Amino acid sequence: MSLKLQSRGVRSELSPRALDKWNPAIQAAVENTSDTITIYGVIGEDFWTGEGVTVKRIDAALRAIGERDVTVYINSPGGDMFEGIAIYNRLREHSHKVTTKVLGMSASAASVIYLAGEERLVASSAFLMIHNCWTCACGNRHYLRGVADDMEEFDAAMADLYAETSAQPVADMAEMMDDETFIRGKRAVEIGLATGLLGADEVTERTTPESQQNNALKAMDIALAKAGLPRSQRRELFANFKSGTPSAAGGGTPRAVPTDTPRAVAIDLQPLPKITFPA
Repeated sequence: MSLKLQSRGVRSELSPRALDKWNPAIQAAVENTSDTITIYGVIGEDFWTGEGVTVKRIDAALRAIGERDVTVYINSPGGDMFEGIAIYNRLREHSHKVTTKVLGMSASAASVIYLAGEERLVASSAFLMIHNCWTCACGNRHYLRGVADDMEEFDAAMADLYAETSAQPVADMAEMMDDETFIRGKRAVEIGLATGLLGADEVTERTTPESQQNNALKAMDIALAKAGLPRSQRRELFANFKSGTPSAAGGGTPRAVPTDTPRAVAIDLQPLPKITFPA
């Protein structure tokens, strides 16, 4: 089914509500890097950081950890649902125990990854968010009907997965997805999506200018997507924007690619004459 959607050129998008509520500064207070995987950010391609959390990256981390238990820390607004399912399957295939921990948010595709844990912990102040697949598509009525039919099957598969994990009725989980539901930590435990609560001492907040800037740019991207601008045009627009923006680190650094092209209009920078007023 996911191949059908991808063959139509359709990709899942970040939920605007999840992105708006996501705080990228929330991280684990202490990380034992020898047996942990961190999922802090967008699932799949992340245009702003040049990376994103991909199945390729998770594969590399699992190979480095080897035949040991794994802890996965999550604070993510979601992203590409297809990539999220691939990561879920990789973690489920791991030969040792997988523990998943939600520190701030595990939304959309990230909530699917969270379900891969044999033990699933969530901070009482954190949230899961489940919803139907969100995308932008352009085409005639036949094409759009086909996209909607494919997405309906995909949403049904997700409802089945949430229901199997939580032991809740499929219809109830589908209704929560329809409502784009945010589920607080304690509620996630009550309905069986989480197996326990995470201690407050395991969570901290580290704010960086880069994380704030990237989050603002992602919000702009979502706004343009909601306005109907195709992904390819949004990427081209922001690529041009970024290439013409001075470096955030250097402050006064001009364009990354120097040019010898003269200015189209010469600017006279002579000082203005001093103006005096009669007493």
